[in-house]
Parts: sequence; C-alpha cells; structure tokens
Amino acid sequence: MTAQEKMASDATPTSAGARKKVNRRQHILETLAQMLEQNPGERITTAALARQVGVTEAALYRHFPSKRKMFEGLIEFIEEALFSRIHRIAAAVPDTGDKLDKSLLLVLLFAQKNPGLCRVLNGDALTGEHEGLRSRVSQIYDRLEAELRKLLREAEANSGIHVSMGGAVFVSALVAQVEGRIQQFVRSGFKRLPSQDWPQVWAVFSLQLQRRTLA
Repeated sequence: MTAQEKMASDATPTSAGARKKVNRRQHILETLAQMLEQNPGERITTAALARQVGVTEAALYRHFPSKRKMFEGLIEFIEEALFSRIHRIAAAVPDTGDKLDKSLLLVLLFAQKNPGLCRVLNGDALTGEHEGLRSRVSQIYDRLEAELRKLLREAEANSGIHVSMGGAVFVSALVAQVEGRIQQFVRSGFKRLPSQDWPQVWAVFSLQLQRRTLA
C-alpha cells in the first residue's frame, strides 16, 4: 500500500466539515510525498506545494502552521504504518527468524512502494529544514532497533535462541542494512530496489540465530 492509499484509508471524520478538513490535510501530505518522489534532490518550497495542491500559501498554512509540521505529518504516518504492522507480525508469527525476516522485509517493501518518503527517511528531503526533523527520523530507526531487540530477548527467554555475535551487534547490523538499502534506493534515482536480493542477504544473517543446547 502506498502512502497515498494508506492516508486515504485512514480518514474517518464524523462530520462534513471535519471530513473536508481532514481530506485537505491528507491531500497536502500526499502531494508533498508525490513531489518528493517526482523531484529527487530538490527542496520542495511551500509556494510550489501550494501551486501543486491548488491553493494559496495562506490556505496551506491554515492546515499546517509550518512546513516543519507537514514533514512531521509524513514522519508520523511512516511510524504508524510500519510499527502497527511490525506488532502484528510479532503477534502472529511463531518463529523468531521469520519474525525478524518479515519485519525487515516489511520496512524495505514500504520504502520501495513510497519513494518520496524514502527521501524523508534518509534525510535528503530535510536538508535546510528544521534540525528537529532529523532527530524525529532517527527515532524511527532507534525504535526499529528497540523492537528487534525485544524480539530477540523474548526468543532468548522463551525458546533459548541466542545470537553468536551478540544481540546488540546483530540488531545494529540489521538496521544498518535496512538504512543502507533505503539510502541506495534514493541515490540510484529509485532504481535499485530496497528488497533486491533480500532472501539471500537474510539467509546469511539467519545463520547467527542459534538455539542453546542443554549441557
């Protein structure tokens, strides 16, 4: 599901006025995401965004008080889209390796389907914007690392699974792999897909997962 499709599906206002306001906010965020995809390497101005949306800049600011808030809206969408699904995977998939594999592939496929949002995730679109936005993006990767560590701790406690190189190093390497693939996707002009050859890469990582044997 793309960012545009997910944003639209999340709209559940209770009145015509609320629906119009929410729809306009969603349209602004969807347009911003599209412009980030269609104009790689370029900084999106509010004037250009307003023209693309079909409103004045003043109307734009009635829905978002600042450009920072617009980017925060995209970041919040990314967080909700990713971690709600990662939690579902954790609850539904019994095998630890499969949980990790599916969670990481989820992030890669989300990035692949939403190229414009990858420019947010790798910081490219945030050049010249409020510095706090980079910290917000960093929190996404920190949260992903925390979720993966939690999965490993639970596996250690419940199944005796351990990681040869150490859980912290292992998870850090996994997150670096994901972040690097998103970076390559943006750098290649969205040609080098994040999920490319992932099964082979995960096969190497999965060798680190071992079950403790009783002495």
